[in-house]
Amino acid sequence: MRKCSFCGRSEKEVNLLISGITGCICDDCATQAGEIVKENLKSKKDDFHLDVLPKPKEIKEYLDQYVIGQDEAKKSLAVAVYNHYKRLQHLGADEEVELEKSNIIMVGSTGTGKTLLARTIAKMLVVPFTIVDATVLTEAGYVGEDVESILSRLLQETDYDPVKAEKGIVFIDEIDKIARKSDNPSITRDVSGEGVQQALLKLLEGSVINVPPYGGRKHPEQKFIQVNTKNILFICGGAFDGIERRIAQRLNTHVVGYSAVENTARVDKNNLMQYIAPMDLKSYGLIPEIVGRLPVLTHLDPLGKDALRRILTEPKNSIIKQYVRLFELDGVKLTFNDDALDYVVDIAVQYRLGARGLRSIVEAIMMDPMFEIPSKKTKKFEVTLDYTKEQISKANLNVLKEKTE
Repeated sequence: MRKCSFCGRSEKEVNLLISGITGCICDDCATQAGEIVKENLKSKKDDFHLDVLPKPKEIKEYLDQYVIGQDEAKKSLAVAVYNHYKRLQHLGADEEVELEKSNIIMVGSTGTGKTLLARTIAKMLVVPFTIVDATVLTEAGYVGEDVESILSRLLQETDYDPVKAEKGIVFIDEIDKIARKSDNPSITRDVSGEGVQQALLKLLEGSVINVPPYGGRKHPEQKFIQVNTKNILFICGGAFDGIERRIAQRLNTHVVGYSAVENTARVDKNNLMQYIAPMDLKSYGLIPEIVGRLPVLTHLDPLGKDALRRILTEPKNSIIKQYVRLFELDGVKLTFNDDALDYVVDIAVQYRLGARGLRSIVEAIMMDPMFEIPSKKTKKFEVTLDYTKEQISKANLNVLKEKTE
């Protein structure tokens, strides 16, 4: 009778016995062996190679491969990450000057690449990195997630190792959604606005936080893990819809006197976001304490026609390259005419869809080919301007237009 070569149990005593050339292994031993291999490989993974610091230019060059334009935001992000690496490298050093972290906030309209920048830099980093959404956060005791859940996500990335988590980077998306809803904070309790901002203060500045590793409300019996946020870099991003009006008002208040006409001509009205200042964030609804704990303020430029055209084809994971690869898997060579691509960009600009809208438009164009070609023996398919116009006319893009107006 066959027996497991590891535990010695017979074929009747196990659920499954796998035969090899010179022996057998049961399902229990195979499962246990898999766990041992997994833990062993995990221990051999590269940890924090802080002795090999990527320079700011190297970080920006990596971002350039995936994100088009936004040079100012890339520089600020690269410098912040590089300085964070240096701080981690010199932790515990006896120096007269204590290096403090510089949290960063990125402001830009929707579809300009804030989240994409964060996700792209996550591919490059060797420190724990997580992206959280600020829209689900509420004050403690109310329906929603506590602020401490931000650190719970970071702990999950490090297998609940607080030492590793304390060297990580957190990207808080949609930070503008927790802006104060009223100019007078005493009128009503703002549980998802100012209340969350107050709770974020201790995280951003740096303090020891008791973090429930599995979420505090569903597992009240669990033990807390203490995490010191002093060495965690926080990067915040938000669209801040309508902040351009506040910037314009501030610029107009300064454009008075003898040189009013000259100063007005210098202001680029098509890109007011480049003139953003901390006082604009305060007037939008962020409390002064939060603004003070996000000292590095950078902006993302709105995407013009040229940038959208480059986004279609240039990045490593561009939309067109993704569709070309999809057709390659079916043995079909897909090509796009330049006129067709220009027309796609024109539609995106006309309907003010931004970079995210490019995917929707191309999807509408390619829906019929993706449905029909896998069943045919076609080896080549070319997307022309006439075909693009025909497919666009079939698509109900007027709905998108109404939503953006």
